[in-house]
Formats: sequence, structure tokens, C-alpha cells
Amino acid sequence: MLMPSLIRAFLSLLHPRMLALMIWPLALALALWIALAALFWGRAVAGVDAMLGGTPVVEWMFAVAPLAVIAAHLGWILLLLLFVPLVLVTATLIIGAFAMPMMVNHVAGRDYPRLARRQGGGVVGSAWSAFVALLWFCALVAVSLPLWLVPLLWPVLPALLLGYLNYRMFAYDALAEHASPDELGRILREDRAPLFALGVVVALAGHVPVLGFFAPLYGGLAFIHYGLARLDGFRTAPIEGVARRVEE
Repeated sequence: MLMPSLIRAFLSLLHPRMLALMIWPLALALALWIALAALFWGRAVAGVDAMLGGTPVVEWMFAVAPLAVIAAHLGWILLLLLFVPLVLVTATLIIGAFAMPMMVNHVAGRDYPRLARRQGGGVVGSAWSAFVALLWFCALVAVSLPLWLVPLLWPVLPALLLGYLNYRMFAYDALAEHASPDELGRILREDRAPLFALGVVVALAGHVPVLGFFAPLYGGLAFIHYGLARLDGFRTAPIEGVARRVEE
């Protein structure tokens, strides 16, 4: 179901209403981080240098001549590398908090008009899911930050971390309006692996030229398509006992 969800999300993304929906979350996130950088850049650089200074990886970099220059400006480099992901993460949080209901209504009305709304989730559940997701994301980023300096791990870790955030931010809201409480819990429990994989693919899409600009919106649409298609298939699947009696 991953590939059909990604394709359908791309087609939904081309709708003018969805394209317009991306402008204000990204603009707000960009303005927020530019303002924070202007106010706290020096302190942030000093904090990163203090946190990483003396670690084995940094000491090894200082010992290797070509890497010594990078190690000397590590705070600047890491913060520059983090700037774009932070903007995208913030845009993801804004979309998850404010834009997902409009996106769900758009996708459901066009692609799943007969899918009944059983309202198994709500604002409290959505807020709690977002809070836990952000808390774990920040903790994982803080713990894994020294590993970002390892050449083989630096491209992988951001994709995994952003994939986890996408999964936790979007999966609940994609289903909350249409799934019953039992359906919501079952799908989130049974589909953890494909939902996480979908989150990683969306995170990787953020590195694709042009599409990366719309990655948070594209991610939300991909999870909506996956969740509603999964829910539709779950409801229309024959009951096992009934199917067996029919075959007999």
C-alpha cells in the first residue's frame, strides 16, 4: 500500500487548494527560525561546541589534518545542517496541528466519499500524540547528535528521525476523523512498520528538488491516503467466519 499511497498523495498535492495550503506553514516556520537564528545564533554555536568538545569523535577529527578545520567550526556547520530540517519539522508540526483536518476532508471527499466517519480520535488525542512525538524526537536528536559526524551515519540518521516524527505526527490525525476507537488502535498497532517506512520515504522526499519544498504537505497527504485506504479495506474485507460458511 505504500506505493499507491505515495502516488495518490502526489496527485492530491497538485490540486491548487493543497498547493496553497503549503505556503503559510512553510513561511511561518521559515520566519520563526530566521528570527531565532538572529537572536540566539552565537549562543547556540557555543552550546553545540561545549556539548561536543572533548568527545572521541571530535578529538579524532582534530588529530586528522583535513578534518581539523571542520572540527574547529563544528558548531556553525552542524547548525547550518540542522536549519533546513528544523524548518521542515516546524512546518510538519504546524500542518499536523492546524491543516490536517482540511487535508483529510479534501482527500476523503474526492477519493473516499462513502467512508463513514466514526470519529475515534479527537483534539486531546491528537495533541497528546504530537507532544509525545516531539518529545521523543528531541530526545533522539540530542542522543544521536555526535553520531551525525560519522560519514556513513549522517545521511541515515536524519531520515530515520524525521521518518519517526512523520509517522507519529500524521498517522493518528489521518485516521482520527473516520476510524472508530477500535479501528484506530488496531491500525496504529498492526501497521507500525509500514507507517514508519512511509514516514522515512516522505523524509527522503524532502531531499528531492522542488518536491522537498512540499515535503510536509506531501507527507500528510501520503498518510491520509494510506490510512483511509487501509480503513476502507478493513471495513470491506469479508468476515472470516461468514466467508467460510459461504464457501461451504
